[in-house]
Amino acid sequence: MVKVYSITQCPWCDKVKKYLKSKGVEYEEHNIENSEEDLAECKRISGDTIVPVTTVNGKDYVVSFDKAKLDALLGL
Repeated sequence: MVKVYSITQCPWCDKVKKYLKSKGVEYEEHNIENSEEDLAECKRISGDTIVPVTTVNGKDYVVSFDKAKLDALLGL
């Protein structure tokens, strides 16, 4: 399961989501502006509220748009 923690107006969040779509990777989007639960989960995962945070299988994560790390975690 891939999850993207993001905010509404975020060019890096948009890049991550577009990249995942281009690779055919399904993901769930979690907007931390709209959900206290998602905000708390984002903080728990990365220790901060910097977005985007992309998680893979609930344990490994990437902060921002780091294509090499995303590819490695997703096996692309």
